[in-house]
Amino acid sequence: MAYKIEQVKEKFRPQPGKLMDQVREVMRYHHYAIRTERTYEKWILDYIRFNGTRHPREMGKAEIERFLSYLAVDRKVAVSTQNQALNAILFLYKQVLDMPLGDRIDAIRSQKRKNLPTVLSQSETGRFFHHINGTNELMAKLLYGSGLRLMECVRLRIKDVDFENHQIIVRDGKGGKDRSTVLPKTVRDDLQFHIEGVQKLFEYDLANGCADVYMPQALARKFPKAGKSWIWQWVFPAKSCSKDPRTGEVRRHHTHETGLQKAVANAARKAGINKRVSPHTLRHSFATHMLEAGKDIRRVQELLGHTDIRTTMIYTHVMSTNFETLGSPLDNLDST
Repeated sequence: MAYKIEQVKEKFRPQPGKLMDQVREVMRYHHYAIRTERTYEKWILDYIRFNGTRHPREMGKAEIERFLSYLAVDRKVAVSTQNQALNAILFLYKQVLDMPLGDRIDAIRSQKRKNLPTVLSQSETGRFFHHINGTNELMAKLLYGSGLRLMECVRLRIKDVDFENHQIIVRDGKGGKDRSTVLPKTVRDDLQFHIEGVQKLFEYDLANGCADVYMPQALARKFPKAGKSWIWQWVFPAKSCSKDPRTGEVRRHHTHETGLQKAVANAARKAGINKRVSPHTLRHSFATHMLEAGKDIRRVQELLGHTDIRTTMIYTHVMSTNFETLGSPLDNLDST
């Protein structure tokens, strides 16, 4: 018997209970990522605590505006952070409490800053790769050689590495978009060797009953056995199996991103690079060096997955310039 959409919604409607349990239940119904779930929980709790732990049903537009203004004025958060907090609160009122806010939220807005990305020079990049090794080196080379974001690299699956066509398919990237990008020739052999080791780990997991990985919920329902198949395994799996925080199932997760973050920072320090270097710096460097090599900016935009060409154009402001040849008016002053 087919269910009407109203019956389905009623089935998943939050039951009376603790507010944050209701928030989690609704977010999982809407298939929000676990990171988004935790982030929204944090902002909703911050909002409630800021307003004296009053229940959100007792509050509204005025309290929301005061909280958002506090974030901008006192905590001086970035525009994106303030927007994230606003989205969490709007989700709470519209999706959980069924109290959509019809009025415009007129809070003091955070000031948008024009920050140029940190980029490594070609020589700094070479020095950097002399001080990182193992799996972290391979992942860092994919960030720099393919322009991947940190989590895109961490969440890479076996089926999305296309050795035949020299490309990597990024699934569900920023904004929920798929795209393809280049697979560097210089990492092909190392990546194939690494994947051979991952396959042995997968076979070990099969023998021990934990050969399973997380699958997006729609795919998990459509292909219930896909999480135990080779092609869906993580390219960079965690060292041990662990319990899924939502379902309680024991499975092998992908490696945690903090390991690569620490390795990148340490390699930059050892290389004597006096810049704040993070995994995203390698993606910035990919874009900048591609443009310096004369690659078409529209093509670079596609490889990076930018929706707006203006986002890609920021790299034109950090492209290498021969400042020695450019000179300075101070150098032209008569020394006498």
